[in-house]
Amino acid sequence: MTTPTAPAPAGTTTPAPTRPLSLTRTTATATRVLRQLGHDPRTIALLMLIPCVMLFLLRYVFDGSPRTFDNIGASLLGIFPLITMFLVTSIATLRERTSGTLERLLAMPLGKGDLIAGYALAFGAIAIVQSALATGLSVWFLGLDVTGSPWLLLLVALLDALLGTALGLFVSAFAASEFQAVQFMPAVIFPQLLLCGLFTPRDNMHPALEAVSDVLPMSYAVDGMNEVLRHTDMTATFVRDALIVAGCALLVLALGAATLKRRTA
Repeated sequence: MTTPTAPAPAGTTTPAPTRPLSLTRTTATATRVLRQLGHDPRTIALLMLIPCVMLFLLRYVFDGSPRTFDNIGASLLGIFPLITMFLVTSIATLRERTSGTLERLLAMPLGKGDLIAGYALAFGAIAIVQSALATGLSVWFLGLDVTGSPWLLLLVALLDALLGTALGLFVSAFAASEFQAVQFMPAVIFPQLLLCGLFTPRDNMHPALEAVSDVLPMSYAVDGMNEVLRHTDMTATFVRDALIVAGCALLVLALGAATLKRRTA
């Protein structure tokens, strides 16, 4: 026997069900985000110029030892975009939530998946430009010597930037202010930076730390860059590393959609 459903109280409306993901709503969200970023030249400068400036400084810090720049420059080519995209995405998303914009958007026929995918699409488009600038500067201007194709460097740099975007979207759900969003950087980024193999090979670490590094996505980003640095062709290890970084980005985006709150605290 089916229990009849009680009618909704007068003066209330039941929100219409929405699909988990819609291409139209996703692209509309991405367009809005890109339009807002277009009115913020300081953020655009941070996203586009900071990775290039850091790589430029790094090259001439090791001016007397160019081989050292070759050894670590490729790794940092992926790490710098990840860090900048993490910072900008987490702060931008949190600003939408604390200003009430996010709550108003989710009150409309806009699903959480649409919102997260729209942000990922918008920042992903920026990441393409950012990664292309940093890769072009490193390879054709700063003389980064890589054995493999520069296009593979660009691919890993782009995947790293998308991972930074996904991590920024995810942690923004747990911050109550922009200052707290920045505070997540030591907790999320710094351990990966120390354990990714940038400073010492991961197999030289304490076994416990090596085990931790094996589950951190930045480790595979650095490994993928090193594969391009040392091999002329695309290796099976490179494909594995790239797929792991891409899979981690998609997983974190899904977690970000699941933890996104409809109401502002």
